[in-house]
Amino acid sequence: MARTKSKKYTGVYLNRLADGDISYAITYKDERGQKVWETIGKKSNGITETYAYNKRNERINRVRLGEDPLAAKKQRKAKTLDDAFAIYVEDRRIHNRSLHDEAARYQNHIQPTFGSKPIVSITPDAIKQLQKRKIDEGYSYKTVNHIVNLLSTLINVAIENDLFNGANPAKRVKRLKVDNARERFLNFDEVDELLEAVAGDPLLELFCKLALSTGGRLETILAIQKKDIDLKSRTVKLKDFKNESTYTGFIGERVYPLLADLLPDLNANDYVIGGKAKPMTARMIQVPLKKVLDRLFNQGLAKNDRKNRVVIHTLRHTFGSLLAIKGTPIYTIQRLMNHKDITMTLRYAKLAPDSGLDAVKGVF
Repeated sequence: MARTKSKKYTGVYLNRLADGDISYAITYKDERGQKVWETIGKKSNGITETYAYNKRNERINRVRLGEDPLAAKKQRKAKTLDDAFAIYVEDRRIHNRSLHDEAARYQNHIQPTFGSKPIVSITPDAIKQLQKRKIDEGYSYKTVNHIVNLLSTLINVAIENDLFNGANPAKRVKRLKVDNARERFLNFDEVDELLEAVAGDPLLELFCKLALSTGGRLETILAIQKKDIDLKSRTVKLKDFKNESTYTGFIGERVYPLLADLLPDLNANDYVIGGKAKPMTARMIQVPLKKVLDRLFNQGLAKNDRKNRVVIHTLRHTFGSLLAIKGTPIYTIQRLMNHKDITMTLRYAKLAPDSGLDAVKGVF
């Protein structure tokens, strides 16, 4: 028979059994605000409404003090964020969708805090603490938002795959406001200064010149293989992992000699950056290039000064900005940067007649 509410006590329910016995149950909210049902026992075993009510009060008090008696049992059975991430990775693999920097973002920022913990134990306050810690460590607001968004995505994966049946705590965490009013880019003299600084490092020089010539993001440049480049037409096929598409870039004058010397020694599937059959990791470029950029352009700036600091992504903004300065039409810049939405491109320039190839050759 159906449970009926106790007429005497809040949160106590009676279930009249077929044999005439009565089973008592209580309900209360756990540490995450989720409703919990717990069967206390039968009348034939000496359980009464008053006993069940007192047990409910005990449970509520323990939850308030962080001592939910069922928490340990729940957590032993609960799935962890690592479980959700494994499902996420497998899903991306099945659908041939690259993880690009998401794997590194999880391993470097999320896994150390939440990876081995039951998803049920991840609270909005814990996520806010992670958010604050990453800001204190000097990461930009945009990067911190990416971290929280990935965490939210993984919890959604857990919910969709029945690893977790609660509400997503990341939805209760306010994202940081990112001010995109000004984007730092290098002027022509600063481009020369950077290229002069990396001239003694063949790897960084090739990366910077490819980035400045194509406007590709870090993972896009690292994914370029020999077979993607046609020196005769001076074109390169670029993979846009953010928009999950491919588009065409052009080989500028400064990078052309480097590629002409390098490509004959590579196999078709070799990656241009690093010259091997496996791509280099992002950190192999990020770590040494960050030192150069900090030394040249970031002296005296706060670590989280996103507006003014020069980072690797600044090379992409430099590409778009200098094309605009040269009078390149906004729709040409949109195509060269593979922006899905023209509003992303409008930050750069006024319209002006020119061709994509001529613009790239003229700037770089």
